[in-house]
Amino acid sequence: MSYHREPTVFGVPNFNAAEDAAALRGAMKGFGTDEQAIIEILTTRSNAQRQAIAQAFTHEYGRDIIEDLKSELGGHFEDVIVALMLPPEEYLCKELHNCMDGMGTDEHTLVEILCTRTKKEIAAIVATYEQMYNRPLAEHMCSETSGDFRRLLTLIVTSSPQGARDEEAGVNPARAQEAAQQLYDAGEAKWGTDEEIFNKILAHESFGQLRLIFEAYKNIAGRTIEQAIKAEIGGELKEALSAIVECVENAAAWFAQRIRAAMEGAGTEDKTLIRIIVSRAEIDLGSIKQEYERIYDKTLESDLKQNETSGDYKRALVALLGPA
Repeated sequence: MSYHREPTVFGVPNFNAAEDAAALRGAMKGFGTDEQAIIEILTTRSNAQRQAIAQAFTHEYGRDIIEDLKSELGGHFEDVIVALMLPPEEYLCKELHNCMDGMGTDEHTLVEILCTRTKKEIAAIVATYEQMYNRPLAEHMCSETSGDFRRLLTLIVTSSPQGARDEEAGVNPARAQEAAQQLYDAGEAKWGTDEEIFNKILAHESFGQLRLIFEAYKNIAGRTIEQAIKAEIGGELKEALSAIVECVENAAAWFAQRIRAAMEGAGTEDKTLIRIIVSRAEIDLGSIKQEYERIYDKTLESDLKQNETSGDYKRALVALLGPA
């Protein structure tokens, strides 16, 4: 089964970049800022439309729209709006860079960005990262992570010039059977687990092929690959492999759980909340909303509104969720 991806942001018909640029300039000029106008325009335009607005803005006013927005806005509201204005790959590369920069590395963010994306999406991220930071993503990652976890992430971003996953190639049931047997032999069938095999298969195969492999695995092992990973693999590698498995089966549910985790506990993980809502809005945020409601029996919108998010920040996130 291939899972249905429903976005919440589609862009607007009859789009006029110069008009939007003028409206945004008006919202930022003079006394006070018209935040509502900024929200209404930027949360309903597609990313491609926002890039056109940014160009029109520079063309008309000789100014950088992101710099102007930053000087007018603040806090998490500013973070959402700036995230919306960056091309998607640039935004994700910035997030990857930030999560590895300075003291300590945020492994959860590495997993969230790299283990959940298709081959094509990874290829765009890898190319953009090197342009932006003048060093390969794989090299930066290698200096910040270790062990089997490092090997898995490295395989995901370097296995071929286009990244590892081959999404376009058709699925192959016979090969799936073979791979499932290899996984079984590497895990349940022996003492100790051969993580290399898990890494290789889960990093390389397309989501469609992995679906077949996981079905075959269940027939051979009598339990799901997820149960096997949880029982036999620990630490960061477990989190990363589980993310791949869950995203193969239902990415929207995985992201819904991640949003929930970001809102639970003491203080909101705002970076995570913003990143998922902004980066999935044009991909599958509609599906994520449905899964959220199915799993938690509450709408994502009501939880966002009750949450610590407030004011314009909250309004911008709720606007990206689209109509209830």
